[in-house]
Amino acid sequence: MYYKTVYYSPVGNITLACDEKENIVGLWLEGQKYFAETIKDIADSEIIKENNLEIFKKTKIWLDRYFKGEKPEISELPLAPAGNDFRQRVWQILCEIPYGKVYTYGEIARKIAREYNKEKMSAQAVGNAVGHNPISIIIPCHRVVGSNGSLTGYAGGIEMKIKLLKHEGVNMKGLFIPK
Repeated sequence: MYYKTVYYSPVGNITLACDEKENIVGLWLEGQKYFAETIKDIADSEIIKENNLEIFKKTKIWLDRYFKGEKPEISELPLAPAGNDFRQRVWQILCEIPYGKVYTYGEIARKIAREYNKEKMSAQAVGNAVGHNPISIIIPCHRVVGSNGSLTGYAGGIEMKIKLLKHEGVNMKGLFIPK
């Protein structure tokens, strides 16, 4: 069984989803690419709208703090994104990116290659995992950019990525929207 609610944020409506154990399994911006992909196989009748679950209250408070400019810790929330081992590892690395910083897809690929004792890892494979992150904002996939500073690969759209990065105080010098 899954539950959902809507959080009305300064950047638009956000749908939150949790499982029966009250782990956050999804956070999607309105109109986001891959919206609810990780739970789309669940019949709509099995996703119950529920605004009063404790986990939703806690997550909304976390988001309130985030949008006020605070830097809440990801570890404050129980997260359970659905994905294979590779995606899980990429998402763990995303959680290590500090507020105000960005990593490149290549940096993440090199880190994973070292961990898996491989000569190299595809930055495109990393990009695919980053793009399919089911818990946007909290798992900060918006903090990943191309090696040349290109602002690519955000399922919520490039303009939203820019808003979030600026909100977090990222130095935007050298970052650009690809043509």
